[in-house]
Amino acid sequence: MVKKEIELLNLQIEKLNAPDFDFEAWKKYSIIILSRIFGSNDEKIKQIENIDFKFNSWSLRDASGNESYEEGSKKLAMEVLKAAIDELNIYGLPNIDKQTDDKTSKELLNIILDEFKGSQVKQLRSILSSGDSLTEKKRRIKEVIKEIGEFTSYDIITNILTNKDIADLVKEGK
Repeated sequence: MVKKEIELLNLQIEKLNAPDFDFEAWKKYSIIILSRIFGSNDEKIKQIENIDFKFNSWSLRDASGNESYEEGSKKLAMEVLKAAIDELNIYGLPNIDKQTDDKTSKELLNIILDEFKGSQVKQLRSILSSGDSLTEKKRRIKEVIKEIGEFTSYDIITNILTNKDIADLVKEGK
């Protein structure tokens, strides 16, 4: 599978030297490819988004005298894509679903724990790290949940279901 992704990235590198090169089209296509391979929050996408190709007053200040600004931008773009290729060669394809799942899990945990007092969070950690059976852990957690009260429990569920990522998953039927 990695071969296809590397091939796509190499094609993007080749396009940098095309005579009819259109930087904005190249940039959008590269972002789409990188998002599909590495996920939409990957640092390489941010780096591509921040590359300026047009020579303007800001770029004038930052440009080196040794090469044209456009050539410097192309080199930077090429290095970002080469880094992506190196990453794929060394680590293989990232598990984007796991990254999304981890993010969603952290958001859920934050929503839930925001409604608990510090002492209750400590109590939950103690219960979960104990050597008790699953049945006993559930029983003890239910006691802690009873302490926070019925309305706070409603607030937790409401906050979970109105979280953007969770709401999107519910809408999609996942």
